[in-house]
Amino acid sequence: MTKSLTKVVYKPDTQSTDEFIVIVNPTEYKKWKAGDRTIPLADVVDSFKVFYSNQGAQGILGTPSKQQLDTIFGTTKDVDVMTQILEKGKDQAGNGFTSGMTATNIARGSFSIDSKGKGLTGI
Repeated sequence: MTKSLTKVVYKPDTQSTDEFIVIVNPTEYKKWKAGDRTIPLADVVDSFKVFYSNQGAQGILGTPSKQQLDTIFGTTKDVDVMTQILEKGKDQAGNGFTSGMTATNIARGSFSIDSKGKGLTGI
């Protein structure tokens, strides 16, 4: 059984297409955002990994450099960066965005993850 996940997106500037993204467990995140800071951060986030996209929320997600993190957040410590993204970011529920890789017929496609919305056609 897979659990549904939500992404929290932080844009440092309204005019910029740069976005920093953290994948969270939606129920724990809502409790944490409401002020219940007794919930461990490890239960709120799916993994301690920050994703970066300079194409907006759509497209390929990469990993930001330490220089980018230091410039935007003033630190490179993952816990501090995550906390800032969770506090300042907006949650976006992902339909069909689940943890755990499941594929019915992996031989039929490249099994790549595409968030552009076109599915696996044309890959």
